[in-house]
Amino acid sequence: MNENVTQLINQMGAQARSAARQLAVTPADARRGAILALADALVTQTPAILAANDKDLAAGDGLSDALKDRLRLDADRLKGAAQGLREVADLQDPVGTIISEWERPNGLTISRVRTPLGVIAVIYEARPLVTVDAAALCLKAGNAVILRPGSDSLHTSKMLGEIMEQAFTKAGMPDGAAQVVPTANRDAVGCMLAGAEGTIDIVVPRGGKSLVARVQAEARIPVIGHLDGICHIYVDEAAQLDMASDIVVNAKMRRTGICGAAETLLIDRAIAATAVPKLGDALIAAGCTIKADTDAQTFDDRFEAATEGDWSTEYLGPIITIGLVDGVQGAIDHIATYGSGHTESIITDSAETATQFLSAVDSAIVMHNASTQFADGGEFGMGAEIGIATGRLHARGPVGAEQLTTFKYVVRGTGQTRP
Repeated sequence: MNENVTQLINQMGAQARSAARQLAVTPADARRGAILALADALVTQTPAILAANDKDLAAGDGLSDALKDRLRLDADRLKGAAQGLREVADLQDPVGTIISEWERPNGLTISRVRTPLGVIAVIYEARPLVTVDAAALCLKAGNAVILRPGSDSLHTSKMLGEIMEQAFTKAGMPDGAAQVVPTANRDAVGCMLAGAEGTIDIVVPRGGKSLVARVQAEARIPVIGHLDGICHIYVDEAAQLDMASDIVVNAKMRRTGICGAAETLLIDRAIAATAVPKLGDALIAAGCTIKADTDAQTFDDRFEAATEGDWSTEYLGPIITIGLVDGVQGAIDHIATYGSGHTESIITDSAETATQFLSAVDSAIVMHNASTQFADGGEFGMGAEIGIATGRLHARGPVGAEQLTTFKYVVRGTGQTRP
């Protein structure tokens, strides 16, 4: 491992650890003010940010359309990001919140209180706005953060990091509260995954499957994140097909490169004769390529044959797989076999069937009569998010400020001793 890179990351980790101790006791209003200052800076510094983004785009000719969409910024996206930061700033501060409290027969009062996680590392690829989203969420929860962008977004992320540092410093935040790793050297990732000499507490990967797989395989510290976003929509016998058509097209085609985009459409076999042609026509008209099982293919010769691998593929593009299932239980079984635990939606007017689906499907997010593209912390009212977690420990679903805290027990007594 490159000694200079290792030294750099260890120094950043030590600075972040010092900042985290200060942030844990920094008043909520001060942290809120720093986030608002960053939001304002995104707007006032738009020309500088877009100039840096142009450099990344010019160097990224070989990127896929999905990655270019994630990388590209414009004034509207920056305004949207600024608004997201303001929403984060105005969220209820989680630090110090009493989760529960009780009194023991001996008079001891015990409270479980939210506290910051400490130092969080975020490793990401072509989404430069992760830089400010993650920093704001970490700061809201009283954490310090080290941000390692990929080479595709390095110019933009470094510029955002400079703007962020200036805004936070002016707002009185400690040095090292939010730092952007200034090198694309891959050794930086290895050092962060090793914990940077014990200074990093948790890592959050944001990017493609290879990045997330590496982080999950090599990390010696806890990981929050998901590997795949294989999201399903099930259209039930009791669905309104006009509603289903609108939802399915939105879930697949609104933004095909996000993890909440639908990748598989399951249709109740009982309504296949009407539902498959209608939904297939709507998707194809929207520019989507359809792969289908043998039964669904009989309704449209434009459908390509689905392979076994298609059912577990995250396309991140205008492609969807269609399969017929025997009712809601068939959909539940299919999702259990091929799903990644991210987001699944049922379209039905039957409350009973919806309840069965929502109860039995074991994914981080389950929906009824709604597009899977709502799988987003901002849409959940959590402000920006640092990612979607599909694990079962600590955090699950959109990871906002509250999910970036842990807790401690505060015990208050009046002189009690234990016999």
